[in-house]
Amino acid sequence: MTDPLETEEARALRDAVRALLARRSGPEAVRAAMASPLGYDDKLWSTLCEQIGVAALAIPEHYGGAGAGLAEACVVLAELGRMLTPAPMLGSAVLCGEALLRTGNDEACERLLPGIAAGTTLAALAWSDVDGSGTPALRASETGLDGRAHYVLDGDLADVLLAVARTDDGAGLFEVPVEGVRRSRVTSMDPGRRLAVVECTAAPARRLDAGGFAEALRKLRDVATIAVAAEQTGAAARALELTVEYTKQRRQFGRPIGSFQALKHRMADVHVHVEAARSALYAALVDGDPEAVATANLVCTEAFTHAAAEMIQLHGGIAITWEHDAHLYFKRAHGTARLFGDAGAVLGS
Repeated sequence: MTDPLETEEARALRDAVRALLARRSGPEAVRAAMASPLGYDDKLWSTLCEQIGVAALAIPEHYGGAGAGLAEACVVLAELGRMLTPAPMLGSAVLCGEALLRTGNDEACERLLPGIAAGTTLAALAWSDVDGSGTPALRASETGLDGRAHYVLDGDLADVLLAVARTDDGAGLFEVPVEGVRRSRVTSMDPGRRLAVVECTAAPARRLDAGGFAEALRKLRDVATIAVAAEQTGAAARALELTVEYTKQRRQFGRPIGSFQALKHRMADVHVHVEAARSALYAALVDGDPEAVATANLVCTEAFTHAAAEMIQLHGGIAITWEHDAHLYFKRAHGTARLFGDAGAVLGS
């Protein structure tokens, strides 16, 4: 079976995104974006959307999208992860786009998805409780939504706020006016991932699904996990590349440290982890069953965590300085490991 990440179209997409990020998302640009009021470079995001159409990839054509799919979105996420480029791709284009499609609500999709696909509308999904599990943090009642949702990607900036909430029939997806809730940015380990807390107290909300959203929620969590696995795989591969480059340049005892057998073994071990992550991601995209997704969650998380830890170790003292990027990969690795719950957990349980 053809690898969906290695088709001719996927390679062309990868090359286009990588070339743009190489020009405009180097280490200095990434740090500037992290420190900006938005937490990402809005001009770069506009270019990615207008010239390449990244936000439209997983959205059907009749809703203003490109009609590609999750695999193509994962190609972009891997490249964004590779450079640690802050962007609302995961939260807005992938999670909110998929959540809206799962409702089967044509009116809501026609109204909201074109802006998300164009990258001009920033959407956020309020979902997780403080433990990061798949249990919705909010509760729906006749008076509105109540509760406190954590780890909401770009939640304090979003133009459109969607919320997963517990209902009498299990769970539902709601559209919540942003002026009806309290949104607060929170400091996280990873400075490149903008997270917020969304607090609702009898917040007015409109239910978008027609009921029975519990199964759709499990599928949505699968998509979220696969998307993060793609980002982790790209970042792990880049961490290995940077480490190999450094060990070729750093000299000790009159020779590059990369020539020492012990370091070769360690880098080979990271390479094996990265290749395993690519295989697990491929299996999750092709099979799509919960076991394959859970495996990708575990394998890709371990690969990135291991690659980032070895990056710190093999760069030596320079790796723990603020000026070097190694600590940013390390923080991203540990942040993504908990973004949608513990790695290896059975999804939807």
